Amino acid sequence: MLRRTFLGATALALGLAAAAHAQDDGKTKVGFVFVGPVGDGGWTFEHNKGRLALEEEFGDKIETVYKESVPEGADAERVMTQMALSGADLIFSTSFGYMDPTINVAKKFPDVKFEHATGYKRADNVSTYSARFYEGRAVQGLIAGHLTQSNKIGYIASFPIPEVIRGINAAYLAAREVNPEVEFNIVWAFTWFDPAKEADAAKALIEQGADVILQHTDSTAPQAAAEAAGDVYTFGQASDMAEYAPMPRVSSIIDNWAPYYIERTRAVMDGTWESQDTWDGIAPGMVEIGEISDAVPPEVKEKALALKEAIAAGEAHPFTGPINKQDGSAWLAEGETADDGTLAGMDFYVEGLKGEIPN
Repeated sequence: MLRRTFLGATALALGLAAAAHAQDDGKTKVGFVFVGPVGDGGWTFEHNKGRLALEEEFGDKIETVYKESVPEGADAERVMTQMALSGADLIFSTSFGYMDPTINVAKKFPDVKFEHATGYKRADNVSTYSARFYEGRAVQGLIAGHLTQSNKIGYIASFPIPEVIRGINAAYLAAREVNPEVEFNIVWAFTWFDPAKEADAAKALIEQGADVILQHTDSTAPQAAAEAAGDVYTFGQASDMAEYAPMPRVSSIIDNWAPYYIERTRAVMDGTWESQDTWDGIAPGMVEIGEISDAVPPEVKEKALALKEAIAAGEAHPFTGPINKQDGSAWLAEGETADDGTLAGMDFYVEGLKGEIPN
């Protein structure tokens, strides 16, 4: 009991000291918790670009701090607690597995604002935000369906959560639309960032005959593996990965977080911040399509850009019926589009995909 009392008093003292510090320097302090290294070339790289954009936008009015390569779970809760104790006014936790740790820490620090990426749990001081990555996956799928000669497309998946399942389904449907013979081979890596595992997954898919590789993992290792194999197309994930253009990387999905980070930080600074849920896509610019390289035939590039523009204009939706579920049961009727509730909790493959989703 004495130890708990001592620790509680210490935490209170640290909290008071942090608050005094924040009031003294007048800066808004913004913290970022990253699941990978800032140099991963993908997901975390783009989130860190958003952090740097904050510094450029607000200059000496703010202070940003970050912690990279934080495992999902108890370590994340510890890191966020330390940031809050050190005077952070706003904390962005940038991975799905940070959801419960974010909620737990937010309860202890009701005056600190939290923003959790890709989750669904909110509170008075916790907002959620994500991007409609599946819109970009549809554009990739269209290109992939045209490019494959073997009719085998490989997909490196991270974790079996709705975000990843949506992407697989969207890419497959778009590829099948332009190439009814296409098959998807899916490897579950069970990691967001592990270059060795990602490279092994890419090599395995190539050995199985895949000549196009898509990925929902964060490193450039699959690009390097495809480059070494030759005659294999890839797509950048979360970041442009343009260093591998024009081959094997022929386009990319780019996550543009900077405008959101600036908007939400400004809301904290001017006192207008409120808890909300944001899910933006191609139209608002949160999802961008990286330059389509000259390795893609002009007519295919034209079709891909037309799909991008149609999605942005609301004239096309990656999930438009008729679509059945994998077991053959009806899901969407002719012309019907998927509602956000179903997409947010998607836990099934569409008809035509093989294999099972891991538990």
